[in-house]
Amino acid sequence: MKGILLSAGYGTRLAPLTNTVPKCLVPIQGKPLLDYWLDMVFPHHLEKVLINTHYLPKIVEQYISSHRYSPNIEIVFEERLLGTAGTLLKNKPFFGEDDFFVAHADNLTKFNLGDFIRAHQNRPKFVDITMMTFETDAPSSCGIVEIDSIGVVTGFYEKVKNPPSNLANAAVYIMTPQVLQFISEHDAECIDISNDVLPRYLGRIQTFHNQEYHRDIGTPESLTRANIDFL
Repeated sequence: MKGILLSAGYGTRLAPLTNTVPKCLVPIQGKPLLDYWLDMVFPHHLEKVLINTHYLPKIVEQYISSHRYSPNIEIVFEERLLGTAGTLLKNKPFFGEDDFFVAHADNLTKFNLGDFIRAHQNRPKFVDITMMTFETDAPSSCGIVEIDSIGVVTGFYEKVKNPPSNLANAAVYIMTPQVLQFISEHDAECIDISNDVLPRYLGRIQTFHNQEYHRDIGTPESLTRANIDFL
């Protein structure tokens, strides 16, 4: 299986730190955020990973060029941001005709990727997306999901006030090629997974709950909390 680590964001809420450091390379306990992802997906689970860049791309490229996993990594630069789903579509040839892994690499996480892949492989036939969920302490800043008795998503609330629960979308997925086909039929220049794809797939998304650790490090407070947690 191949995967993509979405890493092109500006990280504006973490300024001034991100004035000179891409968000995907922000250090947590002295280790760049992207390294936590690469150590988790390699060497046993994914054969190759694509990393997209936009903001401070040369810094990311230089870091990856000397990385121990560099032979298994491809970097693609986006001159203009395409949206998360737009990036998937732009790089459709990379994924081929197989199911593929997608993650927002600006979150700090810990989970068993092998279990995640097996959950997707054992999904019901009507499911096209396996989504990782977690319990958040800031539900109004996340995409909150409602699920049925077998863990299939029946409702989705993207960053709304007073959401119905704290069960959140972790922005980590495994998708089938049918999802790329749907994206290709979407008539828009910039396409987003959360806003444009997930709402159209209600009833066809199963969940995999992360009971270990997951946190958006997008604010100074959350980054501080992550550094404490990972002591």
